Amino acid sequence: MSVSAIIMLLIAIGTVWGGLVLAIVNIVRHPEIDD
Repeated sequence: MSVSAIIMLLIAIGTVWGGLVLAIVNIVRHPEIDD
């Protein structure tokens, strides 16, 4: 793999996991519980 391909792969993985972590943190901070 070329360096540019590895960099793009890391950016894609970071974006996916970063978004997932932010979503979890947002849910934990603002739980939407309907009683």
